[in-house]
Amino acid sequence: MLGVGEPAKGEANMRSTSEEPVPLHEEFIYCCGAATHVLKCGPWKDLSKDESKNLPRLLFMIIPGNPGLAGYYRTFIQALYCGLNQQYPVWVVSHAGHCKPPSGMEMIEDTDIKELEDVFGLSGQVEHKLNFLKKNVSKDIKLVLIAHSIGCYITLEMMKRASELQVLRSVLLFPTIERMAQSPQGKLMTPLLCKLRYVLYMPVYLLSFLPEGVKASLVRFALRGMKTCDESSIATSVNLFSLDCIANILYMASQEMMKVVERDSTTIKQNLKKLIFYYGTGDKWCPQHYYDEIKMDFPDGDIRLCEKGLRHAFVLDASKEMAAMITDWLRDDLTKL
Repeated sequence: MLGVGEPAKGEANMRSTSEEPVPLHEEFIYCCGAATHVLKCGPWKDLSKDESKNLPRLLFMIIPGNPGLAGYYRTFIQALYCGLNQQYPVWVVSHAGHCKPPSGMEMIEDTDIKELEDVFGLSGQVEHKLNFLKKNVSKDIKLVLIAHSIGCYITLEMMKRASELQVLRSVLLFPTIERMAQSPQGKLMTPLLCKLRYVLYMPVYLLSFLPEGVKASLVRFALRGMKTCDESSIATSVNLFSLDCIANILYMASQEMMKVVERDSTTIKQNLKKLIFYYGTGDKWCPQHYYDEIKMDFPDGDIRLCEKGLRHAFVLDASKEMAAMITDWLRDDLTKL
């Protein structure tokens, strides 16, 4: 394991004035043999049973969308941690191979043991998250899984494959859990992702040689239409100039178009009381009629429609607003702990 960045400070120091940024503990590890970026908010660096004596009762774990870069959720987990009165750890785990590993660390672990045949694929990403939990989080700790976009599909699969997980709640934000290739954005992207994605590799390879400052300027230019853009999103987006990262991101996306077809209504029905769905009104990945249909199929479910006009990629400009909403939704659950 490679530890990078400032480690989390003691709880007393964490409870500083709200104006100060909440410090994060940042790690690059191998999980299922693939480079994985983990951001941990709170003083708890280790939640495994053998290493920690005073474990928290609950872990908030973020399952990202695609690109599955942990850095996109930096502001979100800090805001969520503060909204929870700094009582619970909030972690985000990148998708396997979506992060640019630090110097001295390869994208794939140099070992003769291959834990997963296709860790970068969609099914492999599910096993990657389950493996992370198994190795890093005590079974005694309850979980709140907060998933975004394709992370919602991954979360439902996690609950299906590992029913023993102590999931208190799963919050599914802008859930791409069905008919992705048939969505407005899917119709546009499927031919590119499934047939032409290799064409994108050459320009990315050439752009990777640009200085970091130039890359950041290109990202700012691409996001110029936004009134406000999270600075951490700009820094994180520079990772997209890495050929290894973009290859893994596009490969996973191509599988999403082919494999995310039918909604898993069985798993939803079995876990309905644990689930909160949050759909967008103008979301081209999961259009509003997907919301209408799931609302009709599960009238007793907690299925919400965004009334604030938030974009699918909310982490770019609405992380604090989303964190405040989730804190409010879960208030009753947390008071019962």
